[in-house]
Formats: sequence, structure tokens, C-alpha cells
Amino acid sequence: MPDMVNIVVNGQPVSVPSGTTVAVALLIGGVTHFRTSVAGEPRSPVCGMGTCFECRLTIDGLPHSRSCQIQCAEAMEVVTS
Repeated sequence: MPDMVNIVVNGQPVSVPSGTTVAVALLIGGVTHFRTSVAGEPRSPVCGMGTCFECRLTIDGLPHSRSCQIQCAEAMEVVTS
């Protein structure tokens, strides 16, 4: 397993340690606004274990992915909204 994994977040490269979840990778990359609620409020991870659904974003084209439950994979593309 490689020591580092390279992903793309909103078109920008981010390199994180292997085994890092997508939520943590975004926070490492300085992203704190993962999605926007129906009321227009910025949302980001709360629980970190997949029960609150606040960390949802699009991963490799799949919307509503829970970023705290998915480990980064090489060349993964992540889009926040």
C-alpha cells in the first residue's frame, strides 16, 4: 500500500496519507463547506461515523456519498456543493 494517496477535490490536487477518509482529506485540504442544506446553510461533518449524513458529497460521480465512511483511493474525484 502506498504511503500517500492523491485525490482531486473540486479540481485541486490533494495528497493525504493512505487510509485517510475523504472527510479528513477535505479538512486537511482546507475545505470546511462540504454541501449546502435545503435552507442554504453550509454543512460539514458532525459525527464522523456515518450517522448524521452531514458529510455527504459527490465522490467519483456518485452523489450523496458519506465522506466519513469512504477511504481515499488514488485519482478519486471529489466535488462539494
